[in-house]
Amino acid sequence: MRSRLLAGVPALLLLATLSACGDDDSPSSAKDPETTDGASSPAASGSPTATETTSGGGAAGTCEYVASGDAARKVTPPPATPEYTEKVPAVLKTSVGDLKVTLDGDKAPCTVSSFASLAEQGYYDNTSCHRQGNDPGFEFLQCGDPYFDPKAAQPDDKTGTGGPGYTIPDEVDGTETYPAGTLAMANTGQPDSGGGQFFIVFGDSQFPPSYTVWGHLDAASLETLKKATASGNDGFWAQSGGGRPKTPVTFESIKVG
Repeated sequence: MRSRLLAGVPALLLLATLSACGDDDSPSSAKDPETTDGASSPAASGSPTATETTSGGGAAGTCEYVASGDAARKVTPPPATPEYTEKVPAVLKTSVGDLKVTLDGDKAPCTVSSFASLAEQGYYDNTSCHRQGNDPGFEFLQCGDPYFDPKAAQPDDKTGTGGPGYTIPDEVDGTETYPAGTLAMANTGQPDSGGGQFFIVFGDSQFPPSYTVWGHLDAASLETLKKATASGNDGFWAQSGGGRPKTPVTFESIKVG
């Protein structure tokens, strides 16, 4: 299944239905950025499966990463004790230029620690952002699905469903907003259903406060992204909102710290 980024808003980050680990019956509108990675994502024959669950048991100061579905790339979940609990810099080297980010480990330690772990294991290397929304109020780029092939004439059935084989806990308090430059996690519309897919907002957007905010681009990087996304999308995912980026954005490497 495809996971969604934003619930109750035009599906912006997921393909077709844009859900990360969930279904299309989550309370999202067509334009919400949802991901499809996670427990409910369709299992691909022969794809690596996550067999390890790292759980903090819900104890304060720990993170519960729950094994869910098949992994698009074989990775090990991060430890229950988050590695990052303060703000930390990161550089996303992409085909359109370097994107410099401040990751909010102080506000979203489980999310940031998971992202850093996946980045260190090369999970995002040579992956391309699969969905872009250009509607005013819903301008985003959804990324983090290793299944997506930007060179394919038509995405296969797994596109938009790729996840790391585990889900991560939500880190939201209901006050989240999504101004330009925000990095947030995609989800299925269900609690604690995020995984590896995330979206980058390049225009002030009106998503409901259901998506964990875990970082922000600096001003120069936001301008770089705006230039890349100005070419628009191909409308391929019109039913759920947006399409494949006309200017591919591919992650070459990611450095955290």
